[in-house]
Amino acid sequence: MSAYVDRAGLKVAETLARFVESRVLPGLAIEAEGFWAGAADIFARFAPENRALLAKRDALQAQIDAWCEEDCDRAADPAAQEAFLRDIGYLVPEPAPFTIGTANVDDEIARMAGPQLVVPALNARFVLNAANARWGSLYDALYGTDALPGAAKPGGYDAARGAQVIAWAKAFLNQTIPVPGEDWAKLTSSEEPPIFLDKDIAEFISWHGNSLLFRHNGLHIEVVIDRDHPIGKNDPAGIADVLLESALTAIIDLEDSIAAVDAEDKVAAYANWLGLMRGDLEESFDKGGKRVTRTLNADRNYDQGVTLPGRALLFVRNVGHLMTTPAVLLPDGQEAPEGILDAIVTSLIALYDLKGLGRFRNSRAGSIYIVKPKMHGPEECGFTNRLFDAVEDVLGLARHTIKVGVMDEERRTSANLAACIHAVKDRIAFINTGFLDRTGDEIHTSMCAGAMIPKGEMKTSAWIKAYEDRNVRIGLSCGLAGRAQVGKGMWAAPDRMADMLAQKGAHPEAGANTAWVPSPTAATLHALHYHHTDVFARQRAIATEPVPPLAPLLTIPVAQGRNWTPDEVARELDNNAQGILGYVVRWIDQGVGCSKVPDIHDIGLMEDRATLRISSQHIANWLLHGVASEADVDAALRRMAAKVDAQNEGDPLYRPMAGREGESLAFQAAHALIFEGTAQPNGYTEPLLHRFRARAKAV
Repeated sequence: MSAYVDRAGLKVAETLARFVESRVLPGLAIEAEGFWAGAADIFARFAPENRALLAKRDALQAQIDAWCEEDCDRAADPAAQEAFLRDIGYLVPEPAPFTIGTANVDDEIARMAGPQLVVPALNARFVLNAANARWGSLYDALYGTDALPGAAKPGGYDAARGAQVIAWAKAFLNQTIPVPGEDWAKLTSSEEPPIFLDKDIAEFISWHGNSLLFRHNGLHIEVVIDRDHPIGKNDPAGIADVLLESALTAIIDLEDSIAAVDAEDKVAAYANWLGLMRGDLEESFDKGGKRVTRTLNADRNYDQGVTLPGRALLFVRNVGHLMTTPAVLLPDGQEAPEGILDAIVTSLIALYDLKGLGRFRNSRAGSIYIVKPKMHGPEECGFTNRLFDAVEDVLGLARHTIKVGVMDEERRTSANLAACIHAVKDRIAFINTGFLDRTGDEIHTSMCAGAMIPKGEMKTSAWIKAYEDRNVRIGLSCGLAGRAQVGKGMWAAPDRMADMLAQKGAHPEAGANTAWVPSPTAATLHALHYHHTDVFARQRAIATEPVPPLAPLLTIPVAQGRNWTPDEVARELDNNAQGILGYVVRWIDQGVGCSKVPDIHDIGLMEDRATLRISSQHIANWLLHGVASEADVDAALRRMAAKVDAQNEGDPLYRPMAGREGESLAFQAAHALIFEGTAQPNGYTEPLLHRFRARAKAV
């Protein structure tokens, strides 16, 4: 249990108060008394409204449940459903046509198109890797992954694999940076810098030493010329590598990808954000038998006065409206809303950047970028807008300095997206389709309408196509092009880069000027898609198309009249149970909020709370409608506990579950997520995860 100190009527965990007062405020020349008084005023104004918004969610869900239970066939009719949802206020009138007024937005968000990384704020090494993923080696990305057929032979450099990589990369250069009358694979040059400048290459920008800088579709490419390099010395033109501008932006995540359940966890996450804003974050670790210290990359300087950012532009993702935190207790003794605390503290820390007090600049346009997840409808977006107003006032910031990224990941937000954008129209910096959480909410919202189709069929269902199409078109109709990001979701299989190259090009083709990737290597490979597709040209074309109708979005993915065999039920339960246990055991026992977890087929997938929400809600739905029995689910959990134990046998920190289900807090948490799933607010997993993780930390 944390010790508390009194600050302006708030009970603040001593570890949080010490962090703010000794590590944050002094460098900003802000007095502690005034800061805490302002924070207390924000909590007093907004905490009651936060609770009221959550109560409204519950009331709407209760009405939807009752309506679906009364007549499942009627619930399956989109027209009837729309009329009902309008009647209860779940759907609101569309706003009159408008254009967002967001100003002072960095180019990486508004006028460039490229990959976006999402990284857990609690892991300093990952955070630094993400920030430094602005530039990546195409040679390395191709050589070390399955992006090209085959694999490098072990035992040092594989010359055959290297030749395959170089040939592919030079073919890419021919397509992207054509040299008139020449082939990059056949180019030769003397050692005198700079080479090729007698050619008329439209994309050429500058050089540094012998290396050449180009720009294509707004993204930079550096062709590294180094005849002393092991690769360059054997290349006819001395090319040692091709560097791609990769992760234009990165999201430092305080939400789904971390396990933060108390003040100590929150301070650890805030401290990494502080290190990024001050530019002094570093992390040391052993690699290849050597001690390595990682820091933030400097900017990149070229001749003719050209300087390019060396780091991704950073967002910070706050938590949503649901959770409270024991890091601060309100005057009435209740825990403070965690999202309000995040808004105050992350914005305070970002002052180091706005005031130019850090080693580097994050936002050259003078903005703070906060991603706000899991908001339900325009009323909650409006609440966030006014909360950010209040934070700006306390910190002495101009109105709309704090920008917001709206995650379109709840059904009520998807169905009212234009109204949600309108509620934050002067500070919106992105919309993004969080299709994983969106699927979880789809199941929970329509829980009582019937048994859902299998999880694997969701991606081809009518509602999800409508969701993805409407998100882009509504965003463009509201004027986001050239002012904000229109984003797409995560590629969850970090080891399957060939599949990513084959499939993720659909995101820029759909008009999204960013999409999420799970690693710096994936960012470099996904950057290739933005060279293939001119996203802003696609946006101009798509903007002429009408917004798809609402009805397909309201088509509930129920399996009407479908009967499953016992084997089909067992396979679906095993698939879901394995995913739940594989993720939860790390969350509860080790405090790992996001990691590469082997699926039931031993394929490593990036898992976070959004994927957990789908699996737990899906089983809860099948239990509710009698597709599976409690005994079926219990049997699946026990089978999969043994499988997950086997998959983790090489982890010295792992605690087995099979045979000790009654004492394993992780197994009990997984069990509760399913059997208490229908009672969880909007199907979220956080309340139960936090409860069991706190118990595990107390042992």
